[in-house]
Amino acid sequence: MLMTPGVGFFYGGMVRRKNLISMIALSFIAFALASVQWVVAGYSLSFGPDIGGFIGGLDFFGLAGIGMDAGEGTYPPVLFVMWQLVFAAVALAILTSAVAERVKLSSFLVLGLLWTTLVYDPLAHWVWGGGWAMSMGALDFAGGTVVHISSGFGALALALVIGKRVGYGKHSFEPTNIPMTLLGAGLLWFGWFGFNSGSALAADGLASNAFLVTNTAAAIGALAWLAASWIHGKPSSLGFVSGGIAGLVAITPAAGYVGVPASLVIGAVAGLLCYGCMLLRLRVGFDESLDAWAIHGMGGLWGAIATGIFASTAINKYPGLLEGNVQQFINNLLGAGAAVVYAFGVTFVLAWVVNKVMGLRVTEDEEYVGLDIAQHGERANS
Repeated sequence: MLMTPGVGFFYGGMVRRKNLISMIALSFIAFALASVQWVVAGYSLSFGPDIGGFIGGLDFFGLAGIGMDAGEGTYPPVLFVMWQLVFAAVALAILTSAVAERVKLSSFLVLGLLWTTLVYDPLAHWVWGGGWAMSMGALDFAGGTVVHISSGFGALALALVIGKRVGYGKHSFEPTNIPMTLLGAGLLWFGWFGFNSGSALAADGLASNAFLVTNTAAAIGALAWLAASWIHGKPSSLGFVSGGIAGLVAITPAAGYVGVPASLVIGAVAGLLCYGCMLLRLRVGFDESLDAWAIHGMGGLWGAIATGIFASTAINKYPGLLEGNVQQFINNLLGAGAAVVYAFGVTFVLAWVVNKVMGLRVTEDEEYVGLDIAQHGERANS
């Protein structure tokens, strides 16, 4: 849960001061919205009885039949509901990158509810709930496809629909508080240990390995981004922590399947790849404001592919491409590719509909004043 406000602080420090409250508040709102949606229908749609490999049934609507007794399992079913809830919440928070400094709050609430139901829940069912990708054998230990590809490529589509911020490319949009972004990155880095290690659903050797490789990939990802940015100019602290997040994203699907040597490769490639994608976005003048696509989308895609390459029987029972299992690589490639197409396409349609019906963005005058005042009636600083 700590990761969701971590996203808020990470993003909040990168926007202008007049939108600081709005950006942080969107993450808290995402957590509350996803929490309610999840217990009403999201969990059932994700983990209910399979319907055609695509979605779960509504047998667990309102958490009907979800008990508190662990029985023969190692944890109560109701605890698993809460565990999965925070994954859905952080995915929606990441999506806010695409609408920074210009989204209308009422429209975000509607879009967020639709997105969680029609994008996140089906993907969670595909990969974790008994859907077609899980049946095929695609591996995603802790959400590289479900959380990061969904939110990253969803952000790409959403940014295309909502359009650029007023003055983007003409005026300097200086971050308001880099130390706040560093704090957010610290919360995310720490929270990621639970995110990945906890996906073992036990306090065991597999969880311990996930803990170690998660930190290793983050560290090398941060250093790789730092080195690449140093070549192009000064080594910024913002770039350093962005590389750390890229490494964390990429190791997420692989954390339960790879060892330390593979995590070094996965994290290093993620830092360089995501840095390059950020430069590409800036070069083409595309305003996906806070780089969810470059870091989460592309980092998640690389991580999913890398899982199919580096999965090792020394860590878990699944061999990857390097151990001669070409099918595992193909399965992960197909699963990730389908998630990219689905997340981008459905998000684009949902955003287009909400924009036509309600309008996604505030007026130009409200954008000029800033969303803290225009949407919340508050100031971050006097």
